[in-house]
Amino acid sequence: MSVFKDLLSSDSGLMSLAVLTFMLGMGGFFIRYFLRHMREDERRSSNDQRPLT
Repeated sequence: MSVFKDLLSSDSGLMSLAVLTFMLGMGGFFIRYFLRHMREDERRSSNDQRPLT
């Protein structure tokens, strides 16, 4: 339990917690961003395909 006490009470612990929170948030944002754009590109490419006649 002293680890959590140090994490929440010391300056370096709070900075580490802030950095971890920021990095997890940034990772979640990029995953959503990339997946959304991949789906849009897939939808756009399927609409652009025309039958060859």
